[in-house]
Amino acid sequence: MSKFWAYLKTKQFRITLVLAVCSVFVVVLVVFFSLGFYTRHGSGIPVPQLKGLQVEKAISLLNDQGFEYKIDSVYVNDHPPGTVVEQDPDAGTSVKENRTIYLTVVTRVAPPVSMPDLEPLTYREAVATLANYGLKVGDTTYKSDIARDRILAMRFGGQDIKAGTKIPKGSRIDLVLGNGEGASEVDIPNLINQDLDAAKFVIKQGGLTLGVITYQGPITDSTSLVVVAQSPMKTDSLSKASNGTRINLTVSQGKKSDVPNQ
Repeated sequence: MSKFWAYLKTKQFRITLVLAVCSVFVVVLVVFFSLGFYTRHGSGIPVPQLKGLQVEKAISLLNDQGFEYKIDSVYVNDHPPGTVVEQDPDAGTSVKENRTIYLTVVTRVAPPVSMPDLEPLTYREAVATLANYGLKVGDTTYKSDIARDRILAMRFGGQDIKAGTKIPKGSRIDLVLGNGEGASEVDIPNLINQDLDAAKFVIKQGGLTLGVITYQGPITDSTSLVVVAQSPMKTDSLSKASNGTRINLTVSQGKKSDVPNQ
């Protein structure tokens, strides 16, 4: 043990200790600078401002600065198609070369939506319903009808459009409204023996409203239905009804007969 303590006091031990400390210090420095070089610590390329640009311009900037990119699409009603609306990372963030930049771009093709049924609604209700479907109100015209501001027809591109028809989101729908000045009474049509679609058309054009449809007997083909009863029905003592009166129909499987209605 005395020899060990004597060795610690020798010059050789002191030299060995200094060399060991220096070696550890050198190793730490090498590791530190190697990691800094490997990871390019403290260096990077700032991400350019891409939001608001057209996607082609944004891609050109990314390519020029050596970035990769991935694109997702979204439909935004009040932005031009092809516009970058989101980017990740944000503009000004320092990142490494070849970093992938994620872009969200307004799609050039509006997704389709189903046309809602507006005819039972008032104008105010129709505006709210169209907004919920991502549609807009176009021109409004008025037609003689006792019900003021009630939707009588819907038009798209100058043509009547039915509920359920697929149209591009963001489209403008023209509305035909009642002016509240229609006749108080209209003729009751005779719908017996008429095809259901034809009966619906006559009811609508006559200023009346389609009521309950009752199906009689087995129905195997919904496109071949004929009216067998209606309420109210035109009689010698009852030939007119108030504008907007509901006409209830009973239909059965079959086709319109060539025998004229009596």
